[in-house]
Amino acid sequence: MFDNISEKLDLIFKGLKSRGLLKEEDVDVALKEIRLALLEADVNFRVVKDLIQKIREKAVGKEVLESLTPGQQVVKIVNDELCTLLGGTNTRIALSPNPPTVIMMVGLQGSGKTTTAAKLARIFKKEGRRPLLVACDLQRPAAIDQLITLGQQLGVNVFHARDTKDPVSVARDSIRTAKTEANDIVILDTAGRLHIDETLMGELKNVRTAVAPHEVLFVADAMTGQDAVTVARQFNEQIGIDGIILTKMDGDARGGAALSIRAVTDKPIKFIGVGEKIDMLEPFHPDRIASKILGMGDVLSLIEHAQKSFDQKEADSLQKKIMGDSFTFDDLREQLKKIRSMGSLESLLGMIPGFNKAKNLKVDEKEFVRTEAIINSMTLQERANHNILNGSRRKRIAQGSGTTVAEVNRVIKQYVELKKMLKMFKGKKNLKMPKFF
Repeated sequence: MFDNISEKLDLIFKGLKSRGLLKEEDVDVALKEIRLALLEADVNFRVVKDLIQKIREKAVGKEVLESLTPGQQVVKIVNDELCTLLGGTNTRIALSPNPPTVIMMVGLQGSGKTTTAAKLARIFKKEGRRPLLVACDLQRPAAIDQLITLGQQLGVNVFHARDTKDPVSVARDSIRTAKTEANDIVILDTAGRLHIDETLMGELKNVRTAVAPHEVLFVADAMTGQDAVTVARQFNEQIGIDGIILTKMDGDARGGAALSIRAVTDKPIKFIGVGEKIDMLEPFHPDRIASKILGMGDVLSLIEHAQKSFDQKEADSLQKKIMGDSFTFDDLREQLKKIRSMGSLESLLGMIPGFNKAKNLKVDEKEFVRTEAIINSMTLQERANHNILNGSRRKRIAQGSGTTVAEVNRVIKQYVELKKMLKMFKGKKNLKMPKFF
C-alpha cells in the first residue's frame, strides 16, 4: 500500500533536506515532482491541483524558507496537508442511542461487500455487542449461503429468507427480529451489480426509505483506482452515503483511491481491508496513513497488532520462563505462531520507520513454516532440552520435517543464540522483557 508514491516522495524530500536554505524556486521544483508523483499514483487531478496549491501557500512563507531546517518544515507541511486531505481524524460508525443501529452496506458486485459485512460484525462482536447479519442480496447466486457460512465462522446470527425476491421486506423483518432477539447492531448486505444501473439504485433507495439506516457505508475495491472514486461519487449523489470502506488496500501499491475518494465525496473513510482473512479490517487513521506515505512508518498500528495477538498473562508467563532459564522450543514455536497471526512480515516491517525504504529487503515467510515443522518433528524431551540433540536425532528431525540437517542445525543455533541473549535480561531490575522476538 502506497509503496510507489512513498519511494518517489522520499527521493524528493532527500533533495530538499540536503539543500540547507531553500529558495522559492527550490520549493516550486519539488512541488512539480510531488504533483507528478501523485498523478502517477492515480490520484484525481483536481485533488492534486488543490493539494499542491495549499502546500505551496504554506511552504514559500518567509518563516519556512529562512528557518534552520526548511526542508524538514516543508515535509511537515506536506504531512499535515495529506492528513487533512484524508480526513484529519479517524471517524467511527455512529451508533444509535436507541438500538438497534442499522448499517446498510452498498457497492458494486465484486467489491468485497459481503465479506466486509462479516468483518464488521466481527469487530462489533469483539466490542461486546450482538450484531445481526442480514442477507438482502437476493440477486447474486449463493450470496445468502456465503453470508451464512461467514456468520457460522464468527458465531453471529444471519437473517435470511429464500422464499422472496423483495429485499425491502427482508430488511424490515430483520429489524423486527433484531428487537425481539436483543441484537443491537443490524448489518444489511445489499445487492450489487457489475455497474451502476437504474434497477440497482431503485432497489437501494427503496431499502433505505423503508428502514432509515443510521449509517450507509459504501464499499469500494481500492485496486480499481479512479473508477472507485467515480462510483463513490455516483452512489453518494443518488443514494447518499455516510462513510466509505476501502477493500484490498494490501494489493494497491499506488493508493490513489484513498487519497482521492475522501476529497471527491467529502465523506470519511472509516475502515480499510488489508487482507482476505476475516480479521483483516482496520479503522482508517488519516494521520498514520499520511506518515506511511511519507516513509515515516506506522508504529501505532504495529503496537495495536501486537496487543491483539499477545495476551498480558501469557507475556508475564513467558517473562518468568526467560528469567528462570526455562525457555524451550515449545515457547519459541508459540511466539512464532503469534507473530505470524499478526499478518504478513513485510506489512509489519513496513510499519517500522526506515524498513519500508529498504528496497532489497526480502522476507521469506516460508522460513517460519520450516522452523515450525522442525520443532514439530522433535520429541517432547528434545523440545525441552536441546542438549540431547545429537547427530542421529538431528538427522531424524530433518527427515520428519522435510528439511535438511543443515536447516535443523541452523534453527538449533538460532535458538541457542536467542537463549544467550535472553540471559542478559536476568538480574536486571525494572527491565521490561520483549513480548515477541
